[in-house]
Amino acid sequence: MKKRLLIFIFSICLPRISYTQNIDSIVNHAATTYLAGRPWVGLSVGVIRKDKFHLYYFGSTQKDKNSLPVTTSLYEIGSITKTFTSMLLAQAVVDEKVNLKDDIRKYLKGSYPNLEFNGKPVQLIHLANLTSGLPDNLPENMPPFQTKERESQLFELKKIHDGYTRSQFLQDLHTVKLSREPGLNPAHSNTAAQLLGFLLENIYGMSYADLLQKYVTGPLNMKHTYISVPTSEKGFCVKGYNEKGILMPEIPKDAGSAGVLKSSLADMMKYVNYHLKEKDKRVVLSHTLFWGNYENFGIGLNWYLKTNFDEKRRIWTSGGTFGFSSYSVLYPEADFAVITLANQNGESAEYALSEIANTIYNEVHFSAPERSAEGFGFSRSVNLLLEMLNQRGFQFAEEIANELKAKDNRFRLSEDELNVFGYTLLGKGNKDKALVIFKLNVSLFPESSNTYDSLAEVYESLGDKALSIKNYKRSLELNPSNTNAVEHLKKLED
Repeated sequence: MKKRLLIFIFSICLPRISYTQNIDSIVNHAATTYLAGRPWVGLSVGVIRKDKFHLYYFGSTQKDKNSLPVTTSLYEIGSITKTFTSMLLAQAVVDEKVNLKDDIRKYLKGSYPNLEFNGKPVQLIHLANLTSGLPDNLPENMPPFQTKERESQLFELKKIHDGYTRSQFLQDLHTVKLSREPGLNPAHSNTAAQLLGFLLENIYGMSYADLLQKYVTGPLNMKHTYISVPTSEKGFCVKGYNEKGILMPEIPKDAGSAGVLKSSLADMMKYVNYHLKEKDKRVVLSHTLFWGNYENFGIGLNWYLKTNFDEKRRIWTSGGTFGFSSYSVLYPEADFAVITLANQNGESAEYALSEIANTIYNEVHFSAPERSAEGFGFSRSVNLLLEMLNQRGFQFAEEIANELKAKDNRFRLSEDELNVFGYTLLGKGNKDKALVIFKLNVSLFPESSNTYDSLAEVYESLGDKALSIKNYKRSLELNPSNTNAVEHLKKLED
């Protein structure tokens, strides 16, 4: 039987004004396109614009059943939980109980000489800005699985982690070996977020659940956000699936402050709106840049930060569990936010949700002609470059870039954005223009393996085998671990 897509739109805050219908149609189009392109089950979307809440529900809470999500349907929000934990850390800073630069061992019982690298200790800030150097998960050495089926492995994994206690976690923490200096390179770490939860319990002498209730969910009147869902509310729990549509196990109990929370769209709208307004010192601290930069990519307290192409701040977070994916983005200067919750996970699931949110923001704020412009979605600097290239010719790219840099102190070209711009041109069939952009990127960032790799790919697409091989080899010299270059060279040199 062909699954029918059920759609329900629920908007609140009257009177409705002129843009409401536009938001309805934009969300409807973005979400249905997303669902139609994948074997997904259901989706809930919330949009906040200038104090107006718009809630939308699509698909089903359960596979092969017409059960539309509702306001109180409960989803696992995965790593978005980490932003709740960061709010508690910010609370501790506001209460003057901690300093973000404190050595974490100040709040741990026992000796942990291993939690430093070359004399530099892991600090509280490192647990929240993803630079602790701690492993992604504990225990690190899991027993080998007896089955080859990934689905069965996940059920086995849940059993192991459901029985993994705090004392075992702290015991295993003694065996962790840092491989790099804390504070330098970000990497996803559930271990860091779980440890931060334990430290906050030590600092306040309260359980994580009580801390959330006292400082976050209670004050925000989030009555449908749980660590452990009460029996009376179990009926609101949405079923979670993988990309094959196979029912997945719930998040393990030991996920704790790293990802254990379940919440409803209505509650998450309250939470997101509170962050959007930035009136609370804890929220402002959470959105403060603690690693990286706004031009390319930065990190606050478990929130990601970037200057959007329209020069407004873009602040986002996402989460994924065995059977759920979630994504939320804030644009404080535009007073606009989107939250998406889905009861299915798999490859690129969170990215797909981010695309829904990006589509909604762009279509609400920009006209169709603006969105069809060649440089749409790229920074002011890229658009200035593009304007001059179209006027004087792409063959003068390096000269133009140097002139703009000398004349305009706001003009900055990032390696990553130029790379994306090049691939965008390539995807539109503008191979000659793409080649110029990739060559410019190499000239601006000559020590980057990735710039040569991308240039090699465009030469390959143009049929220039010799130059493609030359650039793949240079990429490998700069990064011997570049498997993409190795694979392409095998084909080109056969």
